[in-house]
Amino acid sequence: PKMKEDHCLHAALLCLGVLCYSHGLATEKLNHSRPSLHGHHEKGKEGQVLHRSKRGWVWNQFFVIEEYTGPDPVLVGRLHSDIDSGDGNIKYILSGEGAGIIFVIDDKSGNIHATKTLDREERAQYTLTAQAVDRNTNRPLEPPSEFIVKVQDINDNPPEFLHENYHANVPERSNVGTSVIQVTASDADDPTYGNSAKLVYSILEGQPYFSVEAQTGIIRTALPNMDREAKEEYHVVIQAKDMGGHMGGLSGTTKVTITLTDVNDNPPKFPQSVYQMSVSEAAVPGEEVGRVKAKDPDIGENGLVAYSIIDGDGMDMFEITTDYETQEGVVKLKKTLDYETKKSYSLKVEAANVHIDPKFISNGPFKDTVTVKIAVEDADEPPVFLKPSYIFEVQENAASGTVVGKVHAKDPDAANSAIRYSIDRHTDLERYFVINAEDGNIKTIKALDREEMAWHNISVFAVEVHKQHQEAKVPVAIKVVDVNDNAPKFAAAYEAFVCENARSNQQFITISADDKDDSANGPRFIFSLPPEILHNPNFTLRDNRDNTASVLVRREGFSRQKQDLYLLPIVISDGGVPPLSSTNTLTIRVCGCDSGGSLLSCNAEAYVLNAGLSTGALIAILACIVILLVIVVLFVTLKRQKKEPLIVFEEEDVRENIITYDDEGGGEEDTEAFDIATLQNPDGINGFIPRKDIKPEYQYLPRPGLRPAPNSVDVDDFINTRIQEADNDPTAPPYDSIQIYGYEGRGSVAGSLSSLESATTDSDLDYDYLQNWGPRFKKLADLYGSKDTFDDDS
Repeated sequence: PKMKEDHCLHAALLCLGVLCYSHGLATEKLNHSRPSLHGHHEKGKEGQVLHRSKRGWVWNQFFVIEEYTGPDPVLVGRLHSDIDSGDGNIKYILSGEGAGIIFVIDDKSGNIHATKTLDREERAQYTLTAQAVDRNTNRPLEPPSEFIVKVQDINDNPPEFLHENYHANVPERSNVGTSVIQVTASDADDPTYGNSAKLVYSILEGQPYFSVEAQTGIIRTALPNMDREAKEEYHVVIQAKDMGGHMGGLSGTTKVTITLTDVNDNPPKFPQSVYQMSVSEAAVPGEEVGRVKAKDPDIGENGLVAYSIIDGDGMDMFEITTDYETQEGVVKLKKTLDYETKKSYSLKVEAANVHIDPKFISNGPFKDTVTVKIAVEDADEPPVFLKPSYIFEVQENAASGTVVGKVHAKDPDAANSAIRYSIDRHTDLERYFVINAEDGNIKTIKALDREEMAWHNISVFAVEVHKQHQEAKVPVAIKVVDVNDNAPKFAAAYEAFVCENARSNQQFITISADDKDDSANGPRFIFSLPPEILHNPNFTLRDNRDNTASVLVRREGFSRQKQDLYLLPIVISDGGVPPLSSTNTLTIRVCGCDSGGSLLSCNAEAYVLNAGLSTGALIAILACIVILLVIVVLFVTLKRQKKEPLIVFEEEDVRENIITYDDEGGGEEDTEAFDIATLQNPDGINGFIPRKDIKPEYQYLPRPGLRPAPNSVDVDDFINTRIQEADNDPTAPPYDSIQIYGYEGRGSVAGSLSSLESATTDSDLDYDYLQNWGPRFKKLADLYGSKDTFDDDS
């Protein structure tokens, strides 16, 4: 301790000596900066007279210490001219930067003082101009000259860092001396004068983990194997001090937050050695069984773990995948389990890092293993068929009750419950089959037709007797085996044409056959003629032995006038066992052909028509006849429509000429049964309605005063008036439009058409046929047949 105090005392005395030396130099510079003229005498401090050689203005730089806080202005320097005799006639003038504000001059003595505190960091120097003039006339006695006043620096600014807080990263387990970050501070003092701006860096907090270089500010690691998992973040305080770090210097600090980044220096580790899991035997493949997790303190990709199954008797039954979000291993079912077959499995699971850092490979294997034991739980399973599907065969047309096949299912559980079978009726809508519920035998209910349906696809259910909710379903395909039950027939409705001038052995058609049965009971087809027409004089048949046959002409020359149509029976047999045959009739028409064999006409009337008119001419004639008939019909229709009525009505005379008398009225309150306007015809009141078929001899003039008011009409009075007028007017029909058909017209040569007066006359007509017309004409038959009946009675 005593030696430490001596060292501190020596350092203090050294600093004090340096300051005194610096002040002496400044004083010396200030004294030497005074300009003077030749021949001027000035007394020194001790009173001796100093002799100077003659010179003009001699300038040196003036210096003034910054931040001076004394009570009096600071003397910067003194100006003096050689021509100044001291009588006060010379006046000193100062101009330039800060003249009169910061710097003032005594115009008599030339002394320059600084009146304000100066800061070098604000302004380092000032440029001024000095001049000596005559005090009375202000005439310049010497030309103006410039000089510089420099502000002398003192250590008044502490170091400052660029940032208040720094953040840096460095990998964990880095070697000692690894560079972390460089911090930099600056000092506003003059770096060229003294040590005011000379900085030295040191660490105040963060030891012993980090260190800092004193001259550069580079922070480095100071301890090896720093572990992020133990401590991730460090707070370091760095100091920068001026004056070279000596006592009396100013300092500044900054904080640096250093984070250790992760490296893969830790292997994954399971927290336990054995995992116990269980799964139901009813679980489906892909279902999750359980999860395992190995812990890795590393983060990011350094902590990624992949899981795999490396051993165990359940490698084929289970699989494991990695959930990278939770870093867990997911054990899943790979195949269907059976409790009755195996009740437990064992797996050996490995967890390994995905990314391994070669720098730390010596830390050991970056993986770990664990044992997973899985117990299979018993579940109530549905019945299981011995086969996944069944295929049976049955012959078509088999008798009802024929056994098709048998399905079998069993209960896989230890209870081995009894099974009942049934057919899904949605797959057997026509109900062709039935199944024995006890033993699973499938039988037919009705005969099957292969040509109608060759395959029947049904589904069979199997359920446990005591647990109806447990059921299984199996597809059953039933093939209907073909038997030869369909005879071959013509493949199409053939119609052949043979020319009248056909040559002998000329082929004119080729036929083929079709059989609904399977190929085993169908082709090959055999074509032949029936035995009774085997020696047909007109046509013959040739079997081509390729399931076709050709029909040929046996003789030459056919005549449509004698026979224009031939029917040729053909027997077709199939190759089934036993073979079936059918007789098919081929229609052959005799046609007229040209010399090249092209058909012209196959009608028997063609010869007759050729002698007269052609077919086109006949069609034209028929068309003309139809057009004439249409014209006649139109003409008659128009004549009927243009027929004028017997009575000429005026345009405004609208009445109902047809009155239905079998409609009972609705009484006095019925206002819709008739149109009152029909009974109110003013035109009929003014005069009679002319008849077109006669010329009236005189006109009836209606009596005056009989015309009723059109808007106040009493129906009873109105009708009585019209009846009176009709009775007194022989030239007009009754106003209610009831026509009298007994009037045949004047000058008519025809007799009366009325039969009302024929009851007392003899008639040659026989009306007995009316008795056969039915009950609707019974009344009419009684009226006209009464005469004969009366005569018979008499």
